[in-house]
Amino acid sequence: MFNDEEDKMKKNKKSQAEEPEKLPEEEISAEELPAEEPEKLPEEELPAEEPPAEERPAPQQEPSELEKAQALAEDYKRKWYSVAAEYDNYRKRTALQAAQSYEAGKAEAVLKLLPVSDTFGYALDSAKDEATKAGIDKIIKNFNAILASLGVEEVPLNVGDPFDEGVAEAVMNVPCGEGEQPNTVKLVLKKGYRQGGKVIRFAQVSVTV
Repeated sequence: MFNDEEDKMKKNKKSQAEEPEKLPEEEISAEELPAEEPEKLPEEELPAEEPPAEERPAPQQEPSELEKAQALAEDYKRKWYSVAAEYDNYRKRTALQAAQSYEAGKAEAVLKLLPVSDTFGYALDSAKDEATKAGIDKIIKNFNAILASLGVEEVPLNVGDPFDEGVAEAVMNVPCGEGEQPNTVKLVLKKGYRQGGKVIRFAQVSVTV
């Protein structure tokens, strides 16, 4: 019987040792409790700060009727200057093309008349009497005057002159005679002509070699 009571007492002591000691609720101080944080508003709910009045952009003003008219006038004036310059360039270009076409047509017409002058030259060389020579010579002078009025002149080229390929072409080579230098004009077979400084027909000559 005593043994049973001892066993009960041992069990009670063991259970008391295992249970943690509980503090009374009133002994917990308020300092040990976590402090409550103030509630934060979402960023989008925070009121936006307005910039100062001097930093605000000034409202864009609509141009007045006078300013609109002045801008339109400037635009029209700029376009007019552009069209006027373009027309002036066109006029100059057209005038140049017309002048070039006229000179080319004139040169072509003169080239078709030059064989007539060649024929009169051959007739003058073969004439026997002085009266015939005088008449042919007068025709040749009148013909040359007409060519001069058209701006065409004969290329001066005589026997014994150095050969110049810029105004003549060699159609025949002949041996040098006594006292003659090579590469000189031996005989003028056909006269050359130029117009405005440009050769329109090269002279045909024989050259010594």
